[in-house]
Amino acid sequence: MGQDQLSLFEPDDAARPLADRLRPSRLEEVVGQEHLLGEDGPIGRMVAERRLVSMILWGPPGCGKTTIARLLAERTDLVFEPLSATFSGVADLRKVFGAAQKRREIGQGTLLFVDEIHRFNRAQQDSFLPYVEDGTIVLVGATTENPSFELNGALLSRCQVFVLRRLDERALTTLVARAEQAMGRALPLDPAARHALVAMSDGDGRYLLNLVEQLQAVHAPLDVAGLARLVQQRAPLYDKSQEGHYNLISALHKSMRGSDPDAALYWLARMLDGGEDPLYVARRLVRFANEDIAMADPEAVHQALAAWDVYERLGSPEGELAIAQAVVYLATAPKSIAVYRGFGAARKLAKRTGSLMPPPHILNAPTRLMKDLGYGEGYRYDPDTEDGFSGADYFPEGMERERVYRPTRNGHERTVGERLAEWERLRGGLRERRGREPEDAQDPGGAGEG
Repeated sequence: MGQDQLSLFEPDDAARPLADRLRPSRLEEVVGQEHLLGEDGPIGRMVAERRLVSMILWGPPGCGKTTIARLLAERTDLVFEPLSATFSGVADLRKVFGAAQKRREIGQGTLLFVDEIHRFNRAQQDSFLPYVEDGTIVLVGATTENPSFELNGALLSRCQVFVLRRLDERALTTLVARAEQAMGRALPLDPAARHALVAMSDGDGRYLLNLVEQLQAVHAPLDVAGLARLVQQRAPLYDKSQEGHYNLISALHKSMRGSDPDAALYWLARMLDGGEDPLYVARRLVRFANEDIAMADPEAVHQALAAWDVYERLGSPEGELAIAQAVVYLATAPKSIAVYRGFGAARKLAKRTGSLMPPPHILNAPTRLMKDLGYGEGYRYDPDTEDGFSGADYFPEGMERERVYRPTRNGHERTVGERLAEWERLRGGLRERRGREPEDAQDPGGAGEG
């Protein structure tokens, strides 16, 4: 068969995607994961000892999970068996397990790489357990989702979880340089456009190389605007029901709690750009106003509710500005969790004391029998007293007073604390005066009922 005929069946390297052509052939060429693959990294040490354990590689798209698994198999002389949870079922797993058992009989190990392992259901995940336990396979699972949420405990307990990092600017710049070397020329980008290209990839190495590939046919120099016209920025990585959702709402909440409006607006923008429901954010703002601000600024909850109402009336994008305004208000408001703590302490106190009755003097007496039993006897109508404060005890009879609400000195709560301190002083003095006041001091016009 002639050379021309052979070329029909040989792979055309130029036709392969750039990302595939630049796939590292050695672990040392993998960028951005030195914390795992370096000599002192946990995977690096395992490779040096030629002893792999089953593991889960958790990281964002395009950070090198598949490449690392393939190179691990090569470095430890294991047969590399790739499997995608998206396209595989129980029959595929049985076939792989059967082949691995036959290899084991002749002394050959198997590294089973399962991409998107979180897509397997619980029963499918359980099927790995006996083969992992007896060493038939070394399982390397790859996932973009938090393993704590997506993988069952039995499988996690038999695997080490390694967190791969989003590729940083240095790692992405290295990939661009390798691509330029493979193409034999520099990209037609000015310095600002070159920086923008890296930013557009959003930490995804595979996506970056796909962008570079789009520029192979371009020869005229490009600035940032010209680059933007030719290539599309990667959509932000955000799953409204998974890890990204919980991470970003946590970041927003803690930025507001830390009184950082700039960071809070940034995380709000990230959530909304990722497709989060603005009404979900509005509900969280109302919660934050009550939980983290409360009496330090009682207006905060009104601002949060107003933002919710405005968004429901205007919708996106106009209504999102109201949510942004509420975020800034809450981030810059004084903070206090005194009410949160006080309510928690009160609930514990209520459980400890059981079903004690309220003191009779604060109970209404709509019937003669209730009056005969002493209901309402001695009740003093606070607004009608000299200081607007009667000093009465409203805890159950026989129960010692306990202080559960301890206001801070933040914002409005400072005034509340001063008022409570004054009432505590009056409470002590009024105990002596109470017996000397006329017994017929009654609730005027029934205004104190209830």
